Amino acid sequence: MKFVKSRLISRRELVIGGVAAFGAGCTQPRAPRFFGLCFVANRDGRSVGVVDLSHFRMRRQIALDAAPEQVLAHPKLPKAFVLAPQNGTIYEIDANTQAITRRARGGNIAAGMRVARGGEALWVLYRDPAYLVEIRFDSLRPGRRIQLAALPDDFDLGRTTDDACVVSRRDRTITIASLAQATITRTINAPVEPSIASFRLDGKQLIAGSQADRSLTIYDVASGKVVVRLPISVAPRNFCFTDDGGQLYITGDGMDAVVTVYPNRTEVAETRLAGHAPGGMAVTETSPNYLMITNPEADGVTVMDVYSGKLVAVVAAGKGPCAIVITPDKQYALVLNQGSGDMAVIWLHTLGGTQVGGVRVRRYKTAPLFTMIPVGEGPVSAAVVGLT
Repeated sequence: MKFVKSRLISRRELVIGGVAAFGAGCTQPRAPRFFGLCFVANRDGRSVGVVDLSHFRMRRQIALDAAPEQVLAHPKLPKAFVLAPQNGTIYEIDANTQAITRRARGGNIAAGMRVARGGEALWVLYRDPAYLVEIRFDSLRPGRRIQLAALPDDFDLGRTTDDACVVSRRDRTITIASLAQATITRTINAPVEPSIASFRLDGKQLIAGSQADRSLTIYDVASGKVVVRLPISVAPRNFCFTDDGGQLYITGDGMDAVVTVYPNRTEVAETRLAGHAPGGMAVTETSPNYLMITNPEADGVTVMDVYSGKLVAVVAAGKGPCAIVITPDKQYALVLNQGSGDMAVIWLHTLGGTQVGGVRVRRYKTAPLFTMIPVGEGPVSAAVVGLT
């Protein structure tokens, strides 16, 4: 019989072996792929950048004859719609061919566009002439028109009702229109100059923000009467609702903070610091839910927990981040950097600090970028379109 000489295992060997075993069982999960395209409106470059999200690389640039400022995805088909306000034109881009297929124009100068609640059309706000114009997807031609008495600045569509509200700063009015009837139902003379307005989720109340006196005024839609006026600490410039409509986040000039409002309770919940000069926002539908806030002057993104309100992480995104788009698979946040002409990609999985090496995120509140993609000059808006 052959005997094997034994020896004591040193503490160093025990520690190394334990770390190796732990590492073998805690490998980094593979980043998921999303089969779709991101269409980016490059205002300064007068083009639309097409980014392949399955490989995170630029596919091509589509030149336009005017500067684009807004992109929306078709709710059902693989198409994107791009608005160039200065010539009032909407460009339809087919995601499969990545080419412009049709154009529509309902006026000379536009202010914005929204997808109708039923998903059958766009509604486009025009300043010259002052109209709200329907552009149906099937024909891509101007349909119903709602004439406006005042020069419009901003508008919103109801998410559960067929109503629209149009803000006019110059006339200090908010016009409420019925899209189903294509008529104006009420004009509200605001006590202070309105700057931005949105419907509550149920459509029964209208929330208007005024930069002039840093306030919110909530109106009853049916009567047009003031329900409550709420002073806030910022001059409201950006609104962002949670998906269930239970919370409204507001950023604007005056304070490095985000204001949280409970629309259903008609009250201001809290004001929290949110990095330097917070701007555009997005809310994720992940678990946990994140509020992501751009900080254009600080070249970063501040991430907060929706329910606790606590800081989760700060991400160095690029120069002048201005807008955030969440991919339909809820895996990535796409941050448009207007100053550096690129798009920062944040893998939402890394924000929780549960990945390998995530202790740094939990301890220092800094999260890494997944990748950075050049997209063109002056990106300002983007939309994601899935490919079948």
